[in-house]
Amino acid sequence: MSHVTIIVPSYNPDEKLEEVVKGLVQGGFDDILVVNDGSKEECLSHFDEVSKYKEVTLIVHEVNKGKGRAMKTAFTYVLENRPDSIGVITVDGDNQHTVKDIRYMAERMEEDPDSVYIGCRSFKDKKIPWRSRFGNNTTSNIFTYILRIPITDTQTGLRGTPRKYLQNLIDTKGERYEFETEMFFTLKEKNIPYKETTIETVYIEENETSHFHPIRDSWKIYKLILAYMFKKLFKFMKFMASSFLSFLTDWGVYTLLLLFLDGKLPDKAVLAIAVISGKLLSSVLNFILNKKVVFKSNAGHGGLILRYYTLWACQTACSYGLIYGLGLIFGKESVIVRMILKPIVDVVLFVLSYKIQKNWVFKNKAELSQNK
Repeated sequence: MSHVTIIVPSYNPDEKLEEVVKGLVQGGFDDILVVNDGSKEECLSHFDEVSKYKEVTLIVHEVNKGKGRAMKTAFTYVLENRPDSIGVITVDGDNQHTVKDIRYMAERMEEDPDSVYIGCRSFKDKKIPWRSRFGNNTTSNIFTYILRIPITDTQTGLRGTPRKYLQNLIDTKGERYEFETEMFFTLKEKNIPYKETTIETVYIEENETSHFHPIRDSWKIYKLILAYMFKKLFKFMKFMASSFLSFLTDWGVYTLLLLFLDGKLPDKAVLAIAVISGKLLSSVLNFILNKKVVFKSNAGHGGLILRYYTLWACQTACSYGLIYGLGLIFGKESVIVRMILKPIVDVVLFVLSYKIQKNWVFKNKAELSQNK
């Protein structure tokens, strides 16, 4: 397992930390980063013991900064000091992850270095503490059915991340337990593929050594979920406003040209000129608003314009085809019918356009290169 780095963030550990590191060394892992996140003096002997292993590098926070910051510190260390590491696996220091599961995740990362791996526990066993079953099942359902981020275990500490995604996680918000929730939002926003691996569910002494505060930390997590939902809604509302302004420009030009050219040119030519002219003028306004205000893309103008106007050409062709086809059904010679058909057709195309612009057209530079 020489190509995978193991990260063990730890705060005020007991002897279980020594058991975890010993198991990892015996399991064949030769690059283990242990982060002392500002632990109390009486706990330092456990770090002294694990640092005796040649496979272990000890990183120290002089004061407690939180699990999220401890993980980010380790991620940064890997990027700067482990050029041969294909990625990292984060492991909790309370002996709740088996070496067998960690080895399996490392093997999967070797086979597929393009996906993040999430070690997911089963919460059907009644022996699992009630607070853990309730919290995980509730959060998992919210992520899966409301946020559209399918995940079985949102609070697992066993996660495998390829090297090329580490900077994304370093830039992710969250310094404490909420970071592990923010991580899923980053995977969603950046279109980073992730896969689940089933792991053994281990609870020692009903998880009494966990530093997770059920009220304080749960509130932080659910506050993040609400903020994420409002952020998505606000972005969609901005897109709707941008699209509405562009539609008014489009429909205004389209209507004026229909009325002005009616009877002066062949029917198909009038419709084509009206549709293309309206969409061309409105596209300039729409492009500027979506790039600067809605999606805030930093992608280069060349590729971005090419993608945008590829979509624009397809959307314009669909708009023309649908209006012309429906016009044949409802009244070929009627300008009024075509004026009415225009907004109906464009509303349908609007929904498809949002998805395509969000997931392809206005992707940032890093996301585009990352998905190649």
